[in-house]
Amino acid sequence: MLHKKKIEDLLSIHEIYHEPEIWQYPRAQQIRDKYPEAKLIEVPAHNQIPELFGFAGSVEDWLWNKRNVLILGVKKSLSARANERSSHWVAPSHSNGCTMSCSYCYVPRRKGYANPITTFVNIEQIMGYLTRHAARQGMKMTKDLIDPDYWVYEIGENGDCSVDAAICDNVKDLIHLYASIPNAKLSFATKFVNLGLLDYDPQQKTRIRFSLMPHGISKLVDVRTSPISDRIAVMNDFRRAGYEVNVSFAPVIYYPGWADDWRKLFEELNDVLDEQTKAGLFTEIIFLTHNEPLHEVNMLWHPKAEEVLWTPDVQQVKYSQTGQRNVRYKNGLKRDLVNELVGLCTELIPYCKIRYAF
Repeated sequence: MLHKKKIEDLLSIHEIYHEPEIWQYPRAQQIRDKYPEAKLIEVPAHNQIPELFGFAGSVEDWLWNKRNVLILGVKKSLSARANERSSHWVAPSHSNGCTMSCSYCYVPRRKGYANPITTFVNIEQIMGYLTRHAARQGMKMTKDLIDPDYWVYEIGENGDCSVDAAICDNVKDLIHLYASIPNAKLSFATKFVNLGLLDYDPQQKTRIRFSLMPHGISKLVDVRTSPISDRIAVMNDFRRAGYEVNVSFAPVIYYPGWADDWRKLFEELNDVLDEQTKAGLFTEIIFLTHNEPLHEVNMLWHPKAEEVLWTPDVQQVKYSQTGQRNVRYKNGLKRDLVNELVGLCTELIPYCKIRYAF
């Protein structure tokens, strides 16, 4: 039975920070009409809000900001970044940030101490760029693990599209766009069940990847998300509605009893998924990478999660390209953990093909 976490449980917009020029775009007015009581606060740029970004004091309002604050801006730099794993390209963002509060999320590392949703209102320009970009690629002639037939564009790298779709029509417009592009499809991962997406008619040109992990650890670290069983329960429905349904096992967190919990999760997939959904199932397996500044922030609002995320005895330091101090599981241990989880997949859910595991 679905617990049906509603968008109203996640969002109650009281303040809208906005760039001056947004009102020339219809999408901005659509959002304003949706939240007519929200206070409007004009700012010079969507990423220049001192009381939100980089302000340590705002960690005290971490969840309030996520629930009550929305930022509207214009996406100025439009470019698609080449990718090599679950997509061929990462599309220019239609949004960033999230109202959910997963304690391992990398996006707050970029946005400072607050991470509310920023929605970009120039969706027509973004869609025009994507249409032209796909046309330049030509038809995809070589099959690969990402997709046998289409160029795949990731649209949810910096947020959760299922939540974004409850704010405005950006996600709906993108799904409809890719249904009409002959050589491309879109992809995004989600941790929120938005049944409204079932009416979008994606025509097999949208790949939705339900992020999964064992129930107990999800309740600890997946703050404000849909329960794992709710995500699994709707997978057949989304497949019937015309989506390509995949899963994402990410991040995989190591703790005592972790493998037994994954075994139970795979047994639930076996019980719930129908044969058609199983036949089309792919996954990616990504083990946890954590971040020292994020760890310090989490200690101020959710220290319990850090007991499983920050485990120096089994982690090693890896510096990011931007010089931040990240940690991941030690090489030898991680190799064994990856092999163990891949083995469990092969044993219990052999129909689920693995795109990559690391």
